[in-house]
Amino acid sequence: MQSLLLTFVQYLHFSETDLKKILSQSLTEVLNLPELQQELNSLDTNLLKKTLPTAGAVLAKELPPFYNWLKNELGVKRVPDSPDHATTWVIGFVHNQESLTHLVELHRRVPRPALEASIPRLVGMFEGLEDTQVRQEWQKAIAALCLVLVVAAREQDREL
Repeated sequence: MQSLLLTFVQYLHFSETDLKKILSQSLTEVLNLPELQQELNSLDTNLLKKTLPTAGAVLAKELPPFYNWLKNELGVKRVPDSPDHATTWVIGFVHNQESLTHLVELHRRVPRPALEASIPRLVGMFEGLEDTQVRQEWQKAIAALCLVLVVAAREQDREL
């Protein structure tokens, strides 16, 4: 749990206290939070669009071992066969063709503990990028998207 919070604190403009509050809210409340909208709107979408090939290469290289880890170590049953869906979704989101609610629906079956355990590693996939600005922007984008996933997973657990 702590490394999850530290990941969000490191890459997003929220304090640990703010994050704990956000993580306890409903998905609808969080999607409507001005602070989250500000975080998403602060993403440099021009830089993200320009560096999509770089991000795609990172995901193509890093996602297959990540998926194996999810399956074999965390016991996630439904794991994609290739990184193509993730790359396509990220491209769609950056181009405003995919929604956060669709992202949530795609990940509903991932158990919350596995989801939360995987986020620091997922965000860390971009550590190898030499360009600091590109690395930080992609890490921020992935962290913001993952924050929404965690909120949805926690809300789902509360409803059970």
